[in-house]
Amino acid sequence: MRFLHTADWHLGHHLCDKDREEEHSRFLDFLLHTIHEQAIDVLLIAGDIFDNANPPNSALRMYYNFLKSLTQTHCKQTVIIGGNHDSVSTLNAPRALLQSFNISVIGGATENLQDEIIEVKDDSGIGQAVICAVPYLRDRDIRNAVAGELYEEREKRIKQGIATHYSDCAKMAQENLPFGCPLLATGHLYAAGARTSDSEKDIHIGNLGQITADAFPKAFDYVALGHLHRPQKVGGEERIRYSGSPVPLSFSEIDDKKQVLLIEFEGKNLLNITPIDVPIVRRLRRFKGSIAQVQTELELFENGPEALQCWAEVQLELDKFTPDADEQVRSFAADKNLQILKVSATYTSALASLAEQTEIADLSELKVMDVFTRRCEGQNLDEADQQEMTLLFSELLSDMEEEKTR
Repeated sequence: MRFLHTADWHLGHHLCDKDREEEHSRFLDFLLHTIHEQAIDVLLIAGDIFDNANPPNSALRMYYNFLKSLTQTHCKQTVIIGGNHDSVSTLNAPRALLQSFNISVIGGATENLQDEIIEVKDDSGIGQAVICAVPYLRDRDIRNAVAGELYEEREKRIKQGIATHYSDCAKMAQENLPFGCPLLATGHLYAAGARTSDSEKDIHIGNLGQITADAFPKAFDYVALGHLHRPQKVGGEERIRYSGSPVPLSFSEIDDKKQVLLIEFEGKNLLNITPIDVPIVRRLRRFKGSIAQVQTELELFENGPEALQCWAEVQLELDKFTPDADEQVRSFAADKNLQILKVSATYTSALASLAEQTEIADLSELKVMDVFTRRCEGQNLDEADQQEMTLLFSELLSDMEEEKTR
């Protein structure tokens, strides 16, 4: 059997107020072509279909048009799980209709664990594989708060809750697993030791929820993960993978190879895991240095074969306050097939004022937790108090996000 693993589409995403609709549209065309060309049997989409809980109509339209086209391909089963950005109710709303097209949607953890176990059958009804479609697990799904619980106890309880959910799923799936068929699982979470980028929002704060590779039962022949945008293995395990996002979602991802993963099984034996590169349709660039250095780089810049105009971020390193630095930099790119989306500056001179040496952050570019952390700085909190304050604030944020997704 041939599986295709993808995740973290973030339809409806904006980068510095620029929408990514054209890039996402071209990716979905590529994905359909790959499914046809590679004769994919099962498509696994491991969460964060949308960028937020209330996606724009254009993102919803793109999603449903893709699913409609998918029904015309060789793919016999599609499994979609919700991520931390997704609204459970939005994903689940058409699930009964989609199920008639062999598209299984698990927007959030289910009351009956059996609902997360999906059997893939051939045209004659014979089982070929079983998938434990585990979505993003919210705190309420895996942990009951205990009054007076210490930070370390809460951390342990969350990690144990995630591991138990996977263990229970694996045991239940094995009860009806056809002989010689592979058992796969999905997930949308943060695995300890994995590499992140600037665009991921924390699922759990600190070490909370950072599970290790051994939390996934050995019974799983492959684990398709989402949430982290860089493709990577977990704990060095070939069978536990993040596919990464198909479109770079921040300038910190400009050097990442975007890909989907082709997973090939012969019976229960995992034969190959083959990355398939996603074509780059818009290049993101970062220019860094003094005004003169940035000018030189911009003068030498030539756009490649990409179909769409390059977007750039400029990080200036200045020894004194330069009021027209932004204007100067943008003028250097006036005759280039390039649009500068963001110019920031840091000051290196000891003679510069404190205000000039400190880069003023744009609140629209900061995560809520970043603002909270900065506010806590200088409050003379000891480590235990800081952890407790951070945990309480993160739980408040989690409750607010859960309300949005209902």
